[in-house]
Amino acid sequence: MFSFLWYLIIGGLLGWLAGVILGKDIPGGIIGNIVAGILGAWIGGMLLGSWGPKMSDFYIFPALIGAIVLILVVSFVLKAVKK
Repeated sequence: MFSFLWYLIIGGLLGWLAGVILGKDIPGGIIGNIVAGILGAWIGGMLLGSWGPKMSDFYIFPALIGAIVLILVVSFVLKAVKK
């Protein structure tokens, strides 16, 4: 149970940090940050593998890069839909 909470917290922090780096708001607030962090960790793991420091089953650098990629893709899609 406690590891699941850490998983959510670290995922949320990674999603928030990716949004801060890009200067973009993530739709959904806290839930959006958590989803972006967790999906970003999965994307980063698939693209970059497992390297760097590990915290709560997240390799921080690939997860952060994956979250940045995810936020960029989502922002482009949302921008295209609005037009």
